Amino acid sequence: MTKVKLCGLTRFCEIETVNKLKPEYIGFVFSQKSRRYVTEEKAAELKAMLDSTIKAVGVFVNEEPEAVARLLNSGVIDMAQIHGTEGEDYVKGLRALTDKPIIKAFRIGKEEDIRLAEKSGADYVLLDSGAGTGRVFDWKLIRNMERPYFLAGGLETGNVETAVKRLKPYAVDVSSGIETGGVKDRIKMAAFVAAVRCAERMDI
Repeated sequence: MTKVKLCGLTRFCEIETVNKLKPEYIGFVFSQKSRRYVTEEKAAELKAMLDSTIKAVGVFVNEEPEAVARLLNSGVIDMAQIHGTEGEDYVKGLRALTDKPIIKAFRIGKEEDIRLAEKSGADYVLLDSGAGTGRVFDWKLIRNMERPYFLAGGLETGNVETAVKRLKPYAVDVSSGIETGGVKDRIKMAAFVAAVRCAERMDI
């Protein structure tokens, strides 16, 4: 079953919505350059409201591993997604500080990017077109991807059903595709989750 990650949550009303929709994952962005940035304090407040069956993923860009591990080990987040230029040494260093799952994001533009993702020492890999570009990359590049992955990059209600049927990713990750005017839209959030679930039922 393809899992769902709704990323870039910042408001209490969004937590109320996801508690009803029951995606497997949600994301908090801790990169200050992002318009979806949340502080550690705000994330902790949002996490306290989150249904315990939903995993909170913290998204970081070239953050000090000690800071990431602190949020993981304190329970503010359940998993870490590293979305910058962090290499294998960073993954190893972070793993020495925490036993929580790590997702490493890869920008997919050529075959070599797939080979790097395949070899990653992270628990999961996320395949994207870039750092929050909202664009779809060439899915043909990952048709032979062997390890499970989070699919991101330009996903929205209109194309996620095709992505699930064609690629069968471990999970799909969306942020801008469930927004209106730069703000999370509960109707789009519900439609996205419904599209994924529908694709699964039709594929049985």
